[in-house]
Amino acid sequence: MAEKKTNVMRILDKEKIPYTTHEYPHGKEAVDGITVASLMGQNPDYVFKTLVTKGAGRDYYVFVVPVDKELDLKKCAASVGEKSVEMIPVKDITNVTGYVRGGCSPIGMKKQYKTTFHITAKQIPQIIVSAGKIGQQIDLDPKHLIGITNGNCADIIKHT
Repeated sequence: MAEKKTNVMRILDKEKIPYTTHEYPHGKEAVDGITVASLMGQNPDYVFKTLVTKGAGRDYYVFVVPVDKELDLKKCAASVGEKSVEMIPVKDITNVTGYVRGGCSPIGMKKQYKTTFHITAKQIPQIIVSAGKIGQQIDLDPKHLIGITNGNCADIIKHT
C-alpha cells in the first residue's frame, strides 16, 4: 500500500528536500516525545517536539526542542524580542496551527510563525519532527528544516 502523504511531506517534496518517514504505533491520544523516540528506536537527542507560544504582544511563536528538554520561557521571550511568552492552551492548538496536539510540525502551519530551534539542532546530523499527524515523523537534515521554516537557533531550554 502506498504511503499517504501529509501536507508536510508534500511541502518537502515540492521544495525537493529529501526526508525519511518513520511511523510508530499509537492510539487516538498523543504520547510524550520520549516515548515516540523509543517506539521508533531513535536517539531522543535527534527527536524534537514543536511547541507553540503566545507573546505579550499577542503574536504566536514556535519553539522546536529535543523531546527530553523543557522550554525556558524567559529565554524564549528574549530570543524573539518579547517581554514574555506563554504556552498556548491545548484547546487552541488546532485553531492556531492547523495541527492536532501530538501531530504539530514546524512545517506547514496555517501561518508561518517565527520559529526558533534549540541550538543543538545545528550540531546534529539529523533531526526528526512530526510529519503533521500522530504516528508519523519525518527525518531530515537540520539545515533544510531550519531553512524551510525561516528558523533561527538559540539556547531556549532549561538547564538542570
